[in-house]
Amino acid sequence: MGLRELELLVAVAETGSLGQAAARFGLSQPAVSTRMTNFERTVGLRLLDRDPSGTRLTRAGVEIVGAAREVLAASGRLMEIAARLAAESESRLRVAASFTVAEHLAPAWIEALRADIPEVALTLEVENSTQVLAAIGQGRVDVGFVEGPVRPLASLGWEAVTTDALAVVVAPGHPWAQGPPICGADLAGTELVVRERGSGTREVLEEALRPWGGVRSRLELGSSAAILAAARRGEGPAVLSALAAQAEMNAGHVHRVDVADVDLSRTIRAVWPAGSRPGPLARRLLAAAHRASTSP
Repeated sequence: MGLRELELLVAVAETGSLGQAAARFGLSQPAVSTRMTNFERTVGLRLLDRDPSGTRLTRAGVEIVGAAREVLAASGRLMEIAARLAAESESRLRVAASFTVAEHLAPAWIEALRADIPEVALTLEVENSTQVLAAIGQGRVDVGFVEGPVRPLASLGWEAVTTDALAVVVAPGHPWAQGPPICGADLAGTELVVRERGSGTREVLEEALRPWGGVRSRLELGSSAAILAAARRGEGPAVLSALAAQAEMNAGHVHRVDVADVDLSRTIRAVWPAGSRPGPLARRLLAAAHRASTSP
């Protein structure tokens, strides 16, 4: 049973003729007669009385036609809703990004997207990398941006967008500020001011210091601003995104410490649900991000 059979049955009821019902849908009368016969077999009822003067509904046919009109009306409403949602999806983009990306990279990407598509309605959730991945998994957003190891992305679609690095910063009066480069053992053996577990910054640092036993934390804070404030106060060496620390380093409020034998680089990736491709707007945003990463 399909919607076309229901439409044909309603048309026969309204016109009283298989021929006129056929003409309404551009079909032949024999084709409609065959479909109605098959429909009657499917439901196990005789719905039409056929004679030379025309075609009339049986008592069962009258009831079935009433129900058919309800089904067709519901189908029409469904298609209207689907059309509205499709139109909205072409102009609405839901994005989630880790703090570093949201604060220091995404604004330029979004500006470039809006320059191309002024009517886009974009929402941006700002969370740590673990929460961004959860938002993708729950279908709350169309695309996300995270930094950190590839391992948690195994069940998602992803692509690299740009690179960043972590910086070790201290107050200007700290011994490391004027000393030689430190090594991995120095960093791992010192209590640090770091991001909370679940952030991409913390995961990259944990991975980098694994050969020396991992991270020892003095303070775990949920934002780059809080980490920089702690470093300025002399709470201890802090590790955070170089992008987030750049203004404070330029102003001389904190000093960047060279690290000799630890790779603190990281890749920033776009992520989306597994088994699908980013939609048109998400692809345009990714293109803007790639252009920004390659521009001088």
